[in-house]
Amino acid sequence: MRLLRSVRIALAVTAVCAAAALISQAVRAPSSVPASCPERWGGDGPGGWVPAAADLDGVEESLVPGEPVTAMICAYPGDDARPGGERLAGSRILTAEAGAMARDLGYLPVTTADPGGPCAQKGGATTNYLIRFAYPRGETLWVGSAEEVNSCVTTTNGTVGSRSHVGPDITAAYRTGVWNPARPDDPCHGFPGRRGQDERMVPGEPVSVLVCGQAPYDGRSPRLEHGGPTAEALAATLNSLDTRPIEKVCRAGEGAQGDALLLLFGYREGPPAAVRVLTACDPGVDNGLLQANLDANARDQVTRLAPPA
Repeated sequence: MRLLRSVRIALAVTAVCAAAALISQAVRAPSSVPASCPERWGGDGPGGWVPAAADLDGVEESLVPGEPVTAMICAYPGDDARPGGERLAGSRILTAEAGAMARDLGYLPVTTADPGGPCAQKGGATTNYLIRFAYPRGETLWVGSAEEVNSCVTTTNGTVGSRSHVGPDITAAYRTGVWNPARPDDPCHGFPGRRGQDERMVPGEPVSVLVCGQAPYDGRSPRLEHGGPTAEALAATLNSLDTRPIEKVCRAGEGAQGDALLLLFGYREGPPAAVRVLTACDPGVDNGLLQANLDANARDQVTRLAPPA
């Protein structure tokens, strides 16, 4: 009887161990995402390529969802006159900085459509980057981007892409091991973006809006900041417009004159959402991904909030 009982106990323990192994294997199942830097860049342009798209919750809404614990940066230097097939030059692993890097990249505006557009043709050095994010439970995700002389780059996780140029920040992190994105000295001279601008002109709940006018030559842009109620009302007006994917076309009447304004909607957390308004153009408003025609109400509201010239 004792022998039989011992056999039963041993079988039970074996079954429990086997079940635990299966659970562990399911949690840490090997991903189709490669575990190391590919030896060559597989894309044919600056950014816009990853070796495999990850099957993770949230990859349709954010370049980097969740909270990864490490980030490995792979660098592929080359020249934009001869793109494609660049060799791996080296890698850098970020641990303490991985979460901040993921959060900042995750805030970039993304789209499932082709985020491409017209680019300048200046020749020069290009460095493509792959960033492999690793998560606590064993999942991994690649992001492909680049630093390019024309700032004309697609950053992608294989499912969604962004045209925000973060190449210089990735280069700095690759060289130093520290993620510390550069911020413009004057926000009126930048055109940042925020996640959600593929669906709404002004996403979320802004708490302020900075209205920047057109700067004189080599001068400081005039600007005027407004608080939460004004920002909410202006965002509602802009979100009521009939939007469509941006075509980067401005049709102005002969001799037409108007304002060129940059609206920077601020939030309690994360980067601002930028909207550009050209009152003499049709379409006259865009956020980098969507554009719309200005109706009389929107034009009047924006003009009233503009800083004095």
